[in-house]
Amino acid sequence: MIAGIEAGGTKFVCAVALDPQTILEEIRFPTTTPEETIAKALNFFMEMQEVHGPITSLGVGSFGPIDPNPGSPTYGMITSTPKPHWENIDIIGVLKESMDIPMGFDTDVNGAALGEYLWGAGQGLDVVLYLTIGTGVGGGVVVHGKPVHGLTHPEMGHIAIPRGDDRDSFAGVCPYHGDCVEGLVSGPAIAARAGRPGQDIPAEDPGWDTVADYIAQALCTYICVLSPNRIIVGGGVLGQEHLLERVRSLVLKKLNGYIRHPFLTPEGISQYIVAPGLGTKSGVIGAFALGLRAARES
Repeated sequence: MIAGIEAGGTKFVCAVALDPQTILEEIRFPTTTPEETIAKALNFFMEMQEVHGPITSLGVGSFGPIDPNPGSPTYGMITSTPKPHWENIDIIGVLKESMDIPMGFDTDVNGAALGEYLWGAGQGLDVVLYLTIGTGVGGGVVVHGKPVHGLTHPEMGHIAIPRGDDRDSFAGVCPYHGDCVEGLVSGPAIAARAGRPGQDIPAEDPGWDTVADYIAQALCTYICVLSPNRIIVGGGVLGQEHLLERVRSLVLKKLNGYIRHPFLTPEGISQYIVAPGLGTKSGVIGAFALGLRAARES
C-alpha cells in the first residue's frame, strides 16, 4: 500500500492506495500549525495501517518554497514560505520519526506534473508543464519523466508581469514581490482587487479581462522558455470556465504567430492549454508517484 500527502497552504489531502489510481481512503483537513497538521496526517496513516495493512512508501508534494535536494542538509524542509509558522519546518524529518519507509518529496506542483505525465493529460509527452492558480500560483515541469530541479525548483508564480499603471494600479498581494503572477492573479489577489471573492464576480465583469491578460502573459513566457508539449492548468481560479477560453485566445494574440505549431492555432489551442486529466486528484496522485519513485530508488 502506498500513501500520499498533497500538502497545500490551505489544506492537506492525505490518501492511501493499492495503486496510484485505486484510492482506498482519503481525508482532507485545513492546514493549521505544523504540529497539529502533521499529527493529523500521521494519525490517519496509523489508522489506515490497522485497517489495510502496512504502508510501504510515502510521497509528499508540498507548498513551498522547499528544499528538494536529497544531498542538502535542509532536504525535506519547507524553507522561506510566507505561510505563518511553517518556515524552516522539516516535514520529512517529522514524518520519518514515525514512519521508517521510503519517502519522496517535491513541490506540490512538480508532483502534480509528474502524476499528469504518468496517468493524466501529459501521457506520452516529453515536456509537461502543470500550473495551478488558486490560493497561490505555482508551476511544475516534467522533462522526459523527471521533475525539473536546479538551484532549487521552479517558482513560476513569482515571475514579473509587464503592465501599465494607467491600466491597473493594483499593487499586488505577494509579500515578497508585490505584483508578480501570484500577487496579481491568485485567489486572494482577485478578491483584494475586486473587494469580493472570485466566485462572486460575474463572468462579464471587466476585471476578468485583466486577470486573463496577466495569466496569458505568464503562459507566453513559459512557452518561449520551456517549449512544453502541453500546458495543464488547475486550481480554483481556472475553475471559472469563461476565464480559460479568454486565456487561450490571448495567448495566441500575444504570441502573434511567432512560434508555429498546429497546437498554437485557433483550432489547436484547446488541445494545448488543457484542464487536468486527473481532475482534482492530480496533487495526491502525484504524491503517490513521488512515493513509488522513492521506493524504487531505495
